[in-house]
Amino acid sequence: MPMKKEDKFLSVIDSHKGILYKVANNYCKNSEDRKDLIQEIIYQLWKGFDNYNPQFQYSTWIYRISLNVAISFYRKQRTITQNKVDIDDSLLVVSDILFNQEMEDNLNLLQQFIYELKEMDKAIMLLYLEQKSHKEIAEIIGISESNAGTKVSRIKMLLTQKFKK
Repeated sequence: MPMKKEDKFLSVIDSHKGILYKVANNYCKNSEDRKDLIQEIIYQLWKGFDNYNPQFQYSTWIYRISLNVAISFYRKQRTITQNKVDIDDSLLVVSDILFNQEMEDNLNLLQQFIYELKEMDKAIMLLYLEQKSHKEIAEIIGISESNAGTKVSRIKMLLTQKFKK
C-alpha cells in the first residue's frame, strides 16, 4: 500500500529537520523568529511537495527552499529592525562541546562575521560549513559550480582578513 502524501512529507521533514534548524539558526537572532521561520519553511515545502523533482536529493531540495525562504524572511526582518543589532545571540547552536576560552572566542567572532555577510554569501558559507561540495552548493543556490567555488574562496578570504584585524 503506497504511503499517503502527508505521511511521506512528514517522514521527509523528520529525516531532514536538521537542515531547517541550521538555516533558521543562521538567519534569526531570537527563538521566536526562528520558530516563525521554520514554520514558514515547512509551509513552503508543503506547497512545493507535489512539484519535488526526484532527480535531486531531498536535502538539496530542502536546502534550496529553506534558504530562499530564509533570505526573504531575513530581508523583511532587517527592514523592520534596520538599526537594531544584537550580536550577543549566536548564529549557530553549538552544544555538548566544551571549548577552551580562545576557541570559544574565535567561534563567536566567526559567527559574528558570518552574520555580517550578505544574505547569499551567508547561505553559501552555511552550506560550505556543512561540508557541501561546490557542485552541491551550486545546485542548492542555483549558480554554476565554478561560481560557487569562486564565491567560497572569496568569502573565506574575507573572513580570514577580518580575523587578522
